[in-house]
Amino acid sequence: MFNIDRWREILDTLWRNKLRSLLTAFSMAWGVFMLVVLLGLGNGLSNGVQASFADDATNSVWMFTGTTSVPFQGMPLGRRITLDNSDVEATRNMPKVDHVTGRFRIENRWVNDLKIRAGGKVSTFDVRAVHPDHLYLERTTMTLGRYLTDLDVKQRAKVAVVGVDVATFLFDELDVVGRWLDIDKVPYRIVGVFTDDGGEGERAKIYVPITTAQAAYNAVGDVHMLMFTVGDATVEETEAIASGVRQRLGALHKFSPDDKQALRVRNNVEQFQSIQRIFTMISLFVWVMAAGTILAGVVGISNIMMIVVRERTKEIGIRKALGAHPRHIIGSVVQEAVALTAAAGYLGLCGGVGLLALASAVIPKNEMFADPSIDLRVAIAATVVLVISGTLAGLFPALAAARVNPIEALRDEG
Repeated sequence: MFNIDRWREILDTLWRNKLRSLLTAFSMAWGVFMLVVLLGLGNGLSNGVQASFADDATNSVWMFTGTTSVPFQGMPLGRRITLDNSDVEATRNMPKVDHVTGRFRIENRWVNDLKIRAGGKVSTFDVRAVHPDHLYLERTTMTLGRYLTDLDVKQRAKVAVVGVDVATFLFDELDVVGRWLDIDKVPYRIVGVFTDDGGEGERAKIYVPITTAQAAYNAVGDVHMLMFTVGDATVEETEAIASGVRQRLGALHKFSPDDKQALRVRNNVEQFQSIQRIFTMISLFVWVMAAGTILAGVVGISNIMMIVVRERTKEIGIRKALGAHPRHIIGSVVQEAVALTAAAGYLGLCGGVGLLALASAVIPKNEMFADPSIDLRVAIAATVVLVISGTLAGLFPALAAARVNPIEALRDEG
């Protein structure tokens, strides 16, 4: 039952010892504040890094062509390795390989920014020459029309799939299927429009059949990058699959399967799992550090309440002499501890959430940091645990107060 007189008494006691109460409350609030902020910042880092993977299949392997670093079967070192379309098909036939695509570097650049003309407008966009399976490697989502097909590749069709940002810039609308655009002065018919969760840059790209680009730039089937997915394979299985592909391609192009410079490998399965482990450890560290801070605050409250009981020994003795029940004495001390921890926890929670909201508004979203938020249920649960801990911290001094002998208390000179 709510007793306003008791709460007035508690507030009066806290006010009379405001410096001590303030310092104790600050330690508790700081623990909750740091827990909320550190968890939020950890989530922001995790969200940013994982968003960079959202654009690509995390169960994929990328292989980049390079130059040989060791002689092999009479072939000199320093030899440039270039794959071709037949290597894509050879990889597709390898066991446990799902989707496969090659990529051709237009004008020998990964990001080419070719001049695009359409609808009376001119701009530069990144054009990528790929196979149809690239749809699954980049996690591209079609919004209108279709993606590239095997028939497009076979016929070297002059067709293009454009990002939503390309469509809206060139034509001021998304429904552009069937329209034409010029890529480096060559006309292409738009067959589809896509979006991509990887960010604005990914939605401003254009995809064309790899064979069409190879023919346009006299590349004779050159493939500079090979990408494939491996289903639900583990890191160890993925390494074995990649090793098998490397050996197959090494035999076809006469380079050592152990030559890492001839064919550089990026194992996204391994990278993604490594990042997940790192953020799991960061989260665990944050919880341990915050728990230590809160525990220190709880111990501080327990000590403070013991001092309070010692200072109020005579007052407690008078109350007991006048017939106060032990539960009233216990309730008074515990309520004081609860009031202190609840207020401190609430202020720490509000401060932490407020700082995260400010950080989210001020820091632009990028590939390393995004949405530094925290699950409010976690924050509230931490505050509730804090209040419960404060209750327990006040319980032991309260029990000591309830055991005070009235006669000895009245003799107390403290």
